[in-house]
Order: sequence, then structure tokens, then C-alpha cells
Amino acid sequence: MKTYAIGDVQGCHARMTELVASIRAACPEPELIFVGDLVNRGPASLDTLRQIRAFGDMANVVLGNHDLHLLAIANGIRKPHRSDTLQEILDAPDREELLDWLRHRPLALFKRGHLLVHAGVLPQWTAQQTVALAHEVESVLRGPDWVDFLAEMYGNTPARWDDGLQGADRLRCIVNGLTRTRFCSPDGTMDFTSVESADAASEGHLPWFDVPGRRTGDVVVVFGHWSTMGLTLRPNLIGLDTGCVWGGKLTAVRLEDRAVLQVACPQYRRPGHA
Repeated sequence: MKTYAIGDVQGCHARMTELVASIRAACPEPELIFVGDLVNRGPASLDTLRQIRAFGDMANVVLGNHDLHLLAIANGIRKPHRSDTLQEILDAPDREELLDWLRHRPLALFKRGHLLVHAGVLPQWTAQQTVALAHEVESVLRGPDWVDFLAEMYGNTPARWDDGLQGADRLRCIVNGLTRTRFCSPDGTMDFTSVESADAASEGHLPWFDVPGRRTGDVVVVFGHWSTMGLTLRPNLIGLDTGCVWGGKLTAVRLEDRAVLQVACPQYRRPGHA
């Protein structure tokens, strides 16, 4: 069995179906790992969520910021953005089953020597620590107080990880590191002001994966979230968000040999109309 990591689908169900068909033509029984942002901004978030859930054991998922956004909206924690395409999920007869399935997905996975997350990994974290910290959040999301956690999840502070963080501050920092971060300072302080390409860091910051001494430099980190960066293949890095919802492509990379499969996508969103 071969493992294929798939970038941000964001509700582009038809393109996802096309890509998975191409994967299964090459490997009839693949393992699929979606690196988050299954839903939102594309035209068919409900169909996308239903399909990935229906894949069953064939598919794994790590949660992205849009997936958490859906959970927050569904529980009255956040108001919908004008660009959201989530209402069909909220109105669906199987809404509760889908949301319950979603909140039980992990935030990080370690597979075949690859660490898979949605956005990034703070430079202070090892791969083992990243999975353990992700599990702290997962345990709360899967527990009885998960809605209370969603109410405390949003915010940009603390911006720098410290092993002594506790409570909501600790969990928020973990979530931001795994689902939102792009740039940080050399000491690991996250910067959320820029969403541009990796060479457009604000002064004193750099992409999280270029921080000297990053402690996950000894494994391959696989991530999405950064559509302006596009497909990125480095010895210890695979970036998969190729802007499907922006008229780019939906991308899968086979982890065993880095074979790339892509499908072209219509432009559902235009920059400046996010």
C-alpha cells in the first residue's frame, strides 16, 4: 500500500474526486492523508466532508484552521465570514454526525518517517513532541468540554511557545502553531501579519521551516495552508497547498517516492475577495 498526502481541498469536491480517481488508477488501495482545510471557500463543502468521511480507513485527516472554524461557527463561537461556504453543512440532516466525526480527527500524524500537519511546526518542537502536543488538543476536542475550549481557542497570544504554558494559553499556542503559522522570528515567536509568499517575511521574521536549528529538521514535514508558496519539495519538507480554490491545482504527493499527481481547478475565489 502506498501513501498519498493531499493538499487543501477547501470544498472543491469534483477536483478531489478526480484526483482520488487518478491515485486509485495507480494504486487501487492507497492510504490517503489530507493535510487539513477540507472545507470552506469552495463550492461543495458538504459533499467533500461526506466523501472523505465515507472513505473510512482509506483516509486520514489532520485538522486545518477552516475545519476548526466550521466547528466554532456550528457552536455559536464565531460568526460566519462573508466568504464562507459552510451553510450547507450547518443545514444538513447529517450535520451532527459530520461535526462529531470532524472533531475526532487529529492535528498531527507521523507516518513513514513523515510528520504531517496543516500549517507548520514551531522550531522548538521535535517531531515526537509535536505529536504529543497535538494529542493534548485532540483530547480536549474529543472530550465533554470541547465547546468551552472552542470559545478560548482564538487569539494571537501567547505568540511564542514555552514548555511551562498551561490551560487555554497552552492549547491556543499549540493550535496556532499547527494550523495558522507561516512566519516566525528566530526565537520561534509567531507572526500572523503576513500571508504572502515565503520570500515576503516582515522584518525580523522568516518562514517557520527556515528557522536555524529547527528541531524537526531530521524528519520530513508535510503541510498545506500556504497557497502563495505553491508546491514545495525539499529534502525535509513537502508543501502541498497549490491554491485549488484560487484557480491553481489540487496536489497529491506519494510519500514513498515523491511522485506528484495534480488536477487543474477552476477559480472559485479571487485574491482580494477571500
